[in-house]
Amino acid sequence: CAVIEYLHWLEKNIKENTKLNEVEAADQLEQFRSTLPDFVGLSFDTISAYGPNGAIIHYKPDSSNCAVISTDNLYLCDSGGQYKTGTTDITRTVHFGKPSAHMIKTNTLVLEGHCQLARAKFPEKLQPNKLDVLARTPLWKLGLDYEHGTSHGVGAYLNVHEYPPSMTRRISSEDSPPLLPGMILSNEPGYYEEGNFGIRIENLLLVKECEELSGKKKFLEFETISLVPFQRDLIDLDLLSDEARQWVDSYHERCLNEVGPILKKRNEDAFNWLVNSCTPLKQ
Repeated sequence: CAVIEYLHWLEKNIKENTKLNEVEAADQLEQFRSTLPDFVGLSFDTISAYGPNGAIIHYKPDSSNCAVISTDNLYLCDSGGQYKTGTTDITRTVHFGKPSAHMIKTNTLVLEGHCQLARAKFPEKLQPNKLDVLARTPLWKLGLDYEHGTSHGVGAYLNVHEYPPSMTRRISSEDSPPLLPGMILSNEPGYYEEGNFGIRIENLLLVKECEELSGKKKFLEFETISLVPFQRDLIDLDLLSDEARQWVDSYHERCLNEVGPILKKRNEDAFNWLVNSCTPLKQ
């Protein structure tokens, strides 16, 4: 709920020309989180990054010199909370004005990779690094890439970066422990242009048995457990595969059905924003 409330609040204020810098925005997100049950604190310092700052992967805004958020560039927010019921980590990239065709194209490629990894079905005891290519292929086809890991493990009211599992090119597959049911890990492909902007789309995944494939060999799959819609204005349907589009529509339906009833009781304006954000993508 907190991230949805925040994105609605931020979009409304920026479009109303309210002057907000990266730190002020991050503080408001923490305020939204603090109203949720079992909230203990942030799981890491919020990466609230506008424009060129979004290309700094581990950027930390400083109130003395941080950027003011406006309608001219992308805004990347990577944040998480510690709750007695678990640890969260989520990233969304949005634009509050009119994004360029290049921004839309690269964001769509990142989303395609995100969807490919989220939909993966794989044999048990597979090392996570062997799935890394799924998230990167859409970018690789155009000679693009990102220089951070695709995934890291997340604890339950523990470390937000917890090993295992890990999906990174820095570790050979032979050295990486296999994926097991019950593990939670991130799905966070990105794209970055120094001095221009950064894009990252991150959800958390739960590893579980794949009941659909019940042959002699046991298969596993992911369940996406972060539920915040993707910005429609940054998606080019001509570049998004039919499979990815269907996955996004199904994911948005889950956002509305699972988070909507809770959000409606907390913040009706944010609920209406969610309903609009979750309408099906159309060709």
